[in-house]
Amino acid sequence: MNREFGYGPKAFSFSVNGSSSEVHLQGSCIKMEFDNIKSSAALIYDEFIQNADSRTENWFLMSSPLPQTIIIAAYIYFVTSLGPRIMENRKGFDLKGVLIVYNFSVVALSLYMCYEFVMSGWGTGYSFHCDLVNYSDSPQAIRMAATCWLYYFSKFIEMLDTVFFVLRKKNSQVTFLHVYHHSIMPFTWWFGVRFAAGGMGTFHALLNCVVHVIMYTYYGLTAMGPRYQKFLWWKKYLTTIQLIQFVTVTSHISQYFFMKDCPYQFPVFIYIIGLYGLIFLFLFLNFWYHAYTKGKRLPKVLQAQTWTHHSNGVMNGNANHEKDA
Repeated sequence: MNREFGYGPKAFSFSVNGSSSEVHLQGSCIKMEFDNIKSSAALIYDEFIQNADSRTENWFLMSSPLPQTIIIAAYIYFVTSLGPRIMENRKGFDLKGVLIVYNFSVVALSLYMCYEFVMSGWGTGYSFHCDLVNYSDSPQAIRMAATCWLYYFSKFIEMLDTVFFVLRKKNSQVTFLHVYHHSIMPFTWWFGVRFAAGGMGTFHALLNCVVHVIMYTYYGLTAMGPRYQKFLWWKKYLTTIQLIQFVTVTSHISQYFFMKDCPYQFPVFIYIIGLYGLIFLFLFLNFWYHAYTKGKRLPKVLQAQTWTHHSNGVMNGNANHEKDA
């Protein structure tokens, strides 16, 4: 409120003080409102986290989604802004040796995860239909939960795909689809490990590990140079493998919607997996259509090579995902 008594500076001074009081009052109201929102969010989160799996609570990065959010944000910032600026006036690094070690390390890790997924459920009792999460402390249930965590952690390792692109100045490979995939996978899998570490929601992870064994073997051999090209005669089948994966994952998870009684504990993950599978199936078929119906317009070198690299990239969110030096 602004009142004036008298004349000259006194009136003006009172007016300023009145405005300051109003600003202070408004600031206090905003702070109170913000505190209320923060308190409400904290209550919602506490209520939400009460349903989480207590077995994974103290595992690395599992205490809250904040640490992984910081890592993902730092990853996005580096590969889209900081990294390209650092490399702008520098020559791209020759990472041939690093890429060979990295790719075959991912192959070994993926093989191990395949084995663990099979031994902890998918080859030792799961029906491939309505498989529920086992929340017990039995050795097999803990083994499945640990495998889910390892799969989650492997998604941070695979962020190096993009880092290597930036360091080699292959910035055209750092597409939205690529960065989106490498960001959303670990973020969503935190909730998977924290709430549903097992059951039918892990089938796509098993299948993805199988495909990664094949793909990163191809990338590793490609990084070794031209003399190993003769061992890559099977690269033409990679696109078929990709399509089979998408169709299989989507078909498997879609069973849930046709089952009369499937008390899967967290149906929201079924919807997320189904939506994710459909999105990438659509992207894959869209590229398939454009590559095969309009691919003849491309140069012969691109007709022979780009399709394989791009289709492999769609699986990993890596458009034109070239791993060779």
